[in-house]
Amino acid sequence: MSELVRFGVSLEQDLLAAFDELCCRRGYSNRSEALRHCIRRELDDDRAADPHGQAAGVLTLVYDHRESDLPRRLTAMQHEAHHAVLATLHVHLDPHHCLEVMTLRGSASQVRELADHLSATRGVLQGALTLTPLRPGSSGQAGLHSHGDQA
Repeated sequence: MSELVRFGVSLEQDLLAAFDELCCRRGYSNRSEALRHCIRRELDDDRAADPHGQAAGVLTLVYDHRESDLPRRLTAMQHEAHHAVLATLHVHLDPHHCLEVMTLRGSASQVRELADHLSATRGVLQGALTLTPLRPGSSGQAGLHSHGDQA
């Protein structure tokens, strides 16, 4: 961990009050910890904007499984993109609606393109992608995972 540096920040009183409320609701121990979190998130969002950078994504889809052959089409698309689809979770929300959560990995542009393709499939009611950039040194290949010398 690097050395801590103190600096001053000027904010409008209402913005600071709203920030303090957010810190309290989310359980931050102090403003500094909350501000570090916000800065890291902004830096990650900026890195995720690089279409060539490696990224991991979580795609959430909601659909009506009675929609023609939608489940089969979604599964076929995932198989076609097997290099980018790490895992899926299928949940029955009610007698007709399903929630599918997919973990994806690849270049940010590949992950976004796949998520857009799946979300735009006829019959999908909702689709949302959360993209997280992988820092340099992270393996860009699906399936490679190491915790060092742990057994």
